[in-house]
Amino acid sequence: MSTPVEDGAPKLPPVEDSAPKLPPVEDGAPKLPPVEDGTPVELDLPLDDHGPKYLESRREAEVGDVALFGVPFDGTTSFRPGTRFGPDHIRSASIVLESYSPDQDRDLADIGYCDLGNLEVPMGPPGPMVEGVEAATEALLAAGLVPLMLGGEHSISTGAVTAVQRRYPDLLLVQLDAHGDLRESYLGQHHNHACTMRRCLSVVGPRGLIQVGIRSGTRDEFVEMRAEDRVVEPHTAGYAGGLRKPTPDGRSSGGERGAHEAHPMARKLADLIAARGERPIYLTVDLDVFDPGVLPGTGTPEPGGIFWPDFRAILDAIPEGRLVAADVVELSPGLDPTAGSSVYAAKVVREVALRLAHDRAARKARALRSTP
Repeated sequence: MSTPVEDGAPKLPPVEDSAPKLPPVEDGAPKLPPVEDGTPVELDLPLDDHGPKYLESRREAEVGDVALFGVPFDGTTSFRPGTRFGPDHIRSASIVLESYSPDQDRDLADIGYCDLGNLEVPMGPPGPMVEGVEAATEALLAAGLVPLMLGGEHSISTGAVTAVQRRYPDLLLVQLDAHGDLRESYLGQHHNHACTMRRCLSVVGPRGLIQVGIRSGTRDEFVEMRAEDRVVEPHTAGYAGGLRKPTPDGRSSGGERGAHEAHPMARKLADLIAARGERPIYLTVDLDVFDPGVLPGTGTPEPGGIFWPDFRAILDAIPEGRLVAADVVELSPGLDPTAGSSVYAAKVVREVALRLAHDRAARKARALRSTP
């Protein structure tokens, strides 16, 4: 039988006041303090890191890095194979580049970036490969890295886009490509390189895709793209009597006033992005978006493509702070014995990596300013 406590007896402090306080719970998990940039990251992924590295990158990943990884897969190539050799040839060719980009006035020496090597994927049907890419991309995002994937054929993009959209539910996908890639299936496969954007549409939704540089596809594909107002066709880039008008000079500023304002193709892209609201952006660059006169080393070349000033203006049209992940795909280096296509692709990777790092820094600075 318990003894009642008399008035005037010393009172013990409430239990809840002396109990350790747990962090607030969000979505069923404790909210952990943010990990500082530069903290080493350990990844448990099937990566082969015995090949070449991109330019002056590190193998060791640190929080905040732009993280390059290759996916050497060309299992659904329908014309000229060889894109499985693309990632390592991009790396080998990068040695001829400077780390500094005069277009952006930015230098790889000033950012954190690593090259993790190539993801080990099976060379059979594409389904397991897509699942492997999705799992790897999700792991990179969870570790605080910014994914930049090197292909490989375009079918690899589906897995990466799926993982990034899970992190950013309102993701906007910007596709640079010669082809619509909107077939439901091709050669009996739903994950064929000709079906990549159809698969991605099921992830991002009809207003979550903008297609740039498209100049090849079925009639139905073009009817759909034009009806949805999501295509920027290359004839808007400024042709005069069959000759391309020169693009006015001007340093790219990453979403500020820059080259895109004087470039019809980039200006239309900027308008389409603005019409879809302030959404995070995944950029997928199929290298056949470039004219085969300057980049012949791709599996499915298509005449009438863009040139470097166009790409520069297109990248500039993406608003500052919005780019969260990217891939560069479809280099088939064996088709260009001069290695010029590999150098071109390596330069594209440099520009995209610099822009990814800049946009991450812009988002971080914005978040710090908004913190009370």
